[in-house]
Amino acid sequence: MNEQLQPLKKPARTGKAGRSGTQDDIVYAHIFEAILEQRLAPGTKLSEEALGEIFGVSRTIIRRALSRLAHESVVLLRPNRGAVVASPTVEEARQVFFSRRMVERAITELAVQHATAEQLGLLRQMVREERDSFSRGDRGAGIRLSGEFHLKLAEAAGNAPLVSFQRSLVSQTSLIIAQYESGNRSHCSYDEHMQLIDAIEARDAEQAVSLMMHHMDHIDSKLNLDEEGASDDLHAVFSHLLQSKKRVPAKG
Repeated sequence: MNEQLQPLKKPARTGKAGRSGTQDDIVYAHIFEAILEQRLAPGTKLSEEALGEIFGVSRTIIRRALSRLAHESVVLLRPNRGAVVASPTVEEARQVFFSRRMVERAITELAVQHATAEQLGLLRQMVREERDSFSRGDRGAGIRLSGEFHLKLAEAAGNAPLVSFQRSLVSQTSLIIAQYESGNRSHCSYDEHMQLIDAIEARDAEQAVSLMMHHMDHIDSKLNLDEEGASDDLHAVFSHLLQSKKRVPAKG
């Protein structure tokens, strides 16, 4: 009998904590996380048959999960040719980063007004986990936590439409970085994140926005036209599930 895939214990996280709920939710969360961690390369064909085998669910469930990801612009559904991980062009990358800057500015300004002490404490914990991940060489987890930091900051801003928009932009940004980041893999996002929290806690909107824009400049400055780091092999990306023979639990 296959071991069931259990939801993680800490529901506060946006990525790994998404592994709960329906079969659709669990499949969606695993693929979203693989994109956020840059383990799935832009342009990877997402075979419904292969994914169904990996997760132990029907192609209908896979199709629904892929449709959700397509709605967030990180998966492209091609008529009669199947789904692929989105592969942003240079112009699309520029548009995403322009939109991301506008959204990050608004989120930061609102977070200065609305973020609670509890939310700021959670953000600090996420930054510490991000730093620890990079320190032990777990780049994928560090990148995911960096993205989740921005999603959690959007929640602290208290504007639901911005949270939804930010989720799409953060996942698209991860694809862009996987596709276009230079060979310099150094990361100091956790330092910039902590400085940003300090400014928000001080209710200094001008300083917080300035720090956020500097942070976006730093990310932008590392992009070029190289493509490396992720994989287009579905079985390799989800090998941890296959090795442990874990599957999405069937409905009770």
